[in-house]
Amino acid sequence: TVSNTIIDVTSGWALISALSTDMRRVVRQSKFRHVFGQAVKNDQCYDDIRVSRVTWDSAFCAVNPKFVAIIIEASGGGAFLVLPLHKTGRIDKSYPTVCGHTGPVLDIDWCPHNDQVIASGSEDCSVMVWQIPENGLVTSMSEPVVVLEGHSKRVGIITWHPTARNVLLSAGCDNQIFIWNVGTGEAMITLEDMHPDVIYNVCWNRNGSLICTACKDKSIRVIDPRKEMIVAEKEKAHEGARPMRAIFLADGNVLTTGFSRMSERQLALWNIQSMDEPMTVNEMDTSNGVLLPFYDPDTNVVYLCGKGDSSIRYFEITDEAPYVHYLNTFATKEPQRGMGYMTKRGLDVNKCEIARFYKLHERKCEPIVMTVPRKSDLFQDDLYPDTAGPDPALEAEEWFEGKNGDPILISLKNGYVPGKNREFKVVKKNILDCKATKNTENSSPANKSASPTPSIKSEAKLEEILKEIKSLKDLVSSQEKRIIKLEEQMSKIAI
Repeated sequence: TVSNTIIDVTSGWALISALSTDMRRVVRQSKFRHVFGQAVKNDQCYDDIRVSRVTWDSAFCAVNPKFVAIIIEASGGGAFLVLPLHKTGRIDKSYPTVCGHTGPVLDIDWCPHNDQVIASGSEDCSVMVWQIPENGLVTSMSEPVVVLEGHSKRVGIITWHPTARNVLLSAGCDNQIFIWNVGTGEAMITLEDMHPDVIYNVCWNRNGSLICTACKDKSIRVIDPRKEMIVAEKEKAHEGARPMRAIFLADGNVLTTGFSRMSERQLALWNIQSMDEPMTVNEMDTSNGVLLPFYDPDTNVVYLCGKGDSSIRYFEITDEAPYVHYLNTFATKEPQRGMGYMTKRGLDVNKCEIARFYKLHERKCEPIVMTVPRKSDLFQDDLYPDTAGPDPALEAEEWFEGKNGDPILISLKNGYVPGKNREFKVVKKNILDCKATKNTENSSPANKSASPTPSIKSEAKLEEILKEIKSLKDLVSSQEKRIIKLEEQMSKIAI
């Protein structure tokens, strides 16, 4: 019996040892396994903001290293707030807005090559491009730099080209996609008859040579926009009836979120060379919020934020099966109305911050920081490979002529130091030149070749300064009236 007991114990230890070896195999080693999310303190939130109630599945928020922009409720048109990142706390109801649209704003996107330029799409069927002053708004802005008109129904999707300057894509409920040269105000490419129904989202690939789209007809399409040709297509990528999303990954594969026939939320990965079957499908839960994917090409981590959810799930994408690896979930009590995602160059590398979200509540915007726990204070090269910087690889004309350019990378070793942004680029046929061109039409050819831009710029600058002076005068005047009123009240109390 003693020998039997020894054999049992020995075999038991052998079994435990085998199990622990298996467990080690099952638990994938990853530097992102322990990434944790943390909401900032209350005084670092943006409070008392009337976040838009429009029933449209866009993020409603866009951020860059200088500003956070939030689509808000506005009477008699559409508006969005642009706040310098440091302007936290309670936002006054009279804070200036960007308010040129005549219908609700549905989508906004910061230009990746100029941190002061933002584009907006609206229910009024127009796209507008705005140049925000260096230190933010002093007065409300209702005059865009350029208005892009061509859509016949509301414009719900706006996205800038990742590597070519002044190239902007818009998609509307007319099921058309326009690609604009913003510097000339012209629609250079119109993709029609490719989508029989509403387009849910559009995403550029890493160098901006292809786009992928998700459509209400349940198809995802990979399109070469300059050849106006569908390169790959998958019908019924997700069989559920609710909206899908499709984004490009750095390796050229496409990641989609959608719903199964049983209304389960799904995450799928596709190789665009053969889209008959997905590389992998992850079933998640039966919540009905649309999953908005945010992707970091440097770390290959995808964050999924459901509209109306109170969580952010994150996954690591690798080139070994099963390809999509669940990392963790950051959960809070409050559901999110929308979400902004900071570009890599806006993060704090000294704190090992690998992502930052700007979560919209009903009345506030709350930053959420994602951090990799590390003991060392030194710069972590493996977390921060060189990332896409603000310099464009191409001019708009080069891209429309057929050239491609990969993102120009920068090191974050000493943190990102913003350079001086150029004025919004004005080229030959720019709308801004129209008035000036009429005045110079009768002049000699030598005069014609001279650009009227500087005078327009100085006029615009002067106008901006005068507006600021006027608003300050108004402010002083209103404060004086208030002081008089308070003095009267005080004198009554004294009596």
